[in-house]
Amino acid sequence: MQITHFGHSCLLLDTGAARLLIDPGSFSAGFEEVAGLDAVLVTHQHFDHLDTDRLGALLTANPDARLIVDVGTSRQLADVEHEVVAPGTSFEVGGSRIDVLGGRHAVIHADIPVVANNAYLVDGTHLHPGDSFTPPDTAVEVLFLPTGAPWLKLSEAVDYLRAVAPRTAVPIHEAVLARPAMHYGMFEQLAPEQTTVRVLDREKPTTL
Repeated sequence: MQITHFGHSCLLLDTGAARLLIDPGSFSAGFEEVAGLDAVLVTHQHFDHLDTDRLGALLTANPDARLIVDVGTSRQLADVEHEVVAPGTSFEVGGSRIDVLGGRHAVIHADIPVVANNAYLVDGTHLHPGDSFTPPDTAVEVLFLPTGAPWLKLSEAVDYLRAVAPRTAVPIHEAVLARPAMHYGMFEQLAPEQTTVRVLDREKPTTL
């Protein structure tokens, strides 16, 4: 599968059967130029995962793309055609299968309401958890690993990495950090023996 990271939580997954853009948010850049999409997937409603100001142009440039979102994001898209998927369901885009896992955003603080969050498992091999530490039901090859967030501690991210134990871990959700390389180094040091940590160059397709 070919992966392009547009910063923070935004990824283009080209499975060979479908082109899927996940979480085109306000902390990401470069995704505006992407064409030929089969679907845009949104894990949850927060602005760093969906930039509604740039969504219209993205969909105009990709008229055949399906917009697939969680129930919370749906409430912000009254005038935009979209589909709602929930954890426990599966669907196909092109020739690729997406399983929806999870259901809840990680807790930021007890005083902040917890919103819906979809984790997307693509073709049973590549897991994007959104803002959560959702465990997959099966072994995965590639985990897109949240690196820094108001809801995240480095120790928790390492524990999640060890629990999933993928072949490759790709750090994402790093835009809130001034020096994300420090976290990447800790992932490399503390990852399971069988896991390689790969930091992707921005906007450069990489096969994983």
